Amino acid sequence: MKRSDHVHLEKIDDWRWRIPRTGKMRTDGVIYTSEALLPGIQGDPCVTQVQNVAHLPGILGSSLAMPDIHWGYGFPIGGVAATDPENDGVVSPGGIGYDINCGVRLLRSGLHRDELTRPRLKTLVDGLFKAIPAGTGSARKDRSVSDKEFTRAITEGARWAVARGWGRETDLDHIEEGGAFAGADPDKISARARQRGRPQIGTLGSGNHFCEVGYIDEIYDEAAAAALGLTIGQVSVIIHTGSRGFGHQVCSDFLKVMEGATRRYGIDLPDRQLCCAPLDSPEGKDYLAAMACAVNFAFANRQLITHAVRECFETSLGAKPEDLKLGVIYDVCHNIGKFEEHAVASPGGGEHPRETRRVFVHRKGATRSFGPGHAKTPSAYRGVGQPVLIPGDMGRYSYILTGTEQAMTETWGSTCHGAGRVLSRGAAKKMARKRNIVAELADAGILVRAASRATVVEEMPEAYKDVASVVDVVAGAGISRKVARHRPLAVVKG
Repeated sequence: MKRSDHVHLEKIDDWRWRIPRTGKMRTDGVIYTSEALLPGIQGDPCVTQVQNVAHLPGILGSSLAMPDIHWGYGFPIGGVAATDPENDGVVSPGGIGYDINCGVRLLRSGLHRDELTRPRLKTLVDGLFKAIPAGTGSARKDRSVSDKEFTRAITEGARWAVARGWGRETDLDHIEEGGAFAGADPDKISARARQRGRPQIGTLGSGNHFCEVGYIDEIYDEAAAAALGLTIGQVSVIIHTGSRGFGHQVCSDFLKVMEGATRRYGIDLPDRQLCCAPLDSPEGKDYLAAMACAVNFAFANRQLITHAVRECFETSLGAKPEDLKLGVIYDVCHNIGKFEEHAVASPGGGEHPRETRRVFVHRKGATRSFGPGHAKTPSAYRGVGQPVLIPGDMGRYSYILTGTEQAMTETWGSTCHGAGRVLSRGAAKKMARKRNIVAELADAGILVRAASRATVVEEMPEAYKDVASVVDVVAGAGISRKVARHRPLAVVKG
């Protein structure tokens, strides 16, 4: 695809830019960004993709994109779109992504960073690297899952893992959807997807996935931080991974189905990668049932890794669980499609300009950001809003935010999901040709363990935008509120 310079953008305010509706677009596009980030976005095909998404049947509101936007399959990564189940609304696998329910989990601890001396940190990260299989095609060799058990895992999600002793009941209270996504039908899963998924449950994978030990170095909202149990200097852990080869195969299987469905239902689209089917069609329902299985795989995957992290902290540091206090703050999805209740503009306005309706929200590289008081937010956080976890690169920092009412009225309760790449993997390799990135990070106080040098090079800090600039946009636009910042101490990569 080509650059997006040709797409006309109108500035709405300091944080929002509009793509006016033209041609066969069914609505306009809105990109959340800043003047500083805009040139990089315009140099990427992603703006054209925002425009293309506006052609989807049944789309409600605008075709949206978050400030970490970059090119993806069909939808841009960072894209959000809601469709109307009652008025020709569709589901597009390209609006959810290959790594279904790629997501982020944050753990807090009872440790202070001063307790993690360099020798102890080295022992810990070495232990984590050994305990959590990482890398392309990584599989567990210490724990086999039968086909029957795998079926339960993709049906019950994190609940399956907790029921088998790999977690605590309280973990489930702090996972999006309670760690189990409804509507999963294992009969919709191909034999190839099962074959790929069974050995990979409980593994990190490669690419931008990681397990990171760090600490809280800044707090911006004392009340919200207290509600989340965060304090300055506190050791925290971030787990970022998804549905591995299982989700990838589910997406691949159904892209073929959706290409046929697009032709069958006479859906006119500017990009075949947006292939889709009506939400109430057999193809649409089958995809949603299979997608739910992949969502549950990812929840179970992050739960097993959490269990491994807890065990490793205990053995590596010689500490008791009651002293470590490793608890789940929250687990958020950022490649998912969901039926949700939202306020929708009523036709003609009148006395009730907005009405609550059931809509289908695609979030592709975007995070849910529900505001205070929402029933879907854990009761412990309902006063401040749902936790929003935004990881940065392995050399800088990540952010903890909360959702807002502004997001509920403006973005279908959505916000950004990360920093967003600025260098392709090939460009990163070229830039790092004569450098030792692991040594550079060690000199900066960050220990890295990785399955391959290639992954570290591709994921070097310079390959990403400074996540602070992305977070400033969503905070400035009012769709998320900054709470705290996490700095890395040790990272396990694929």
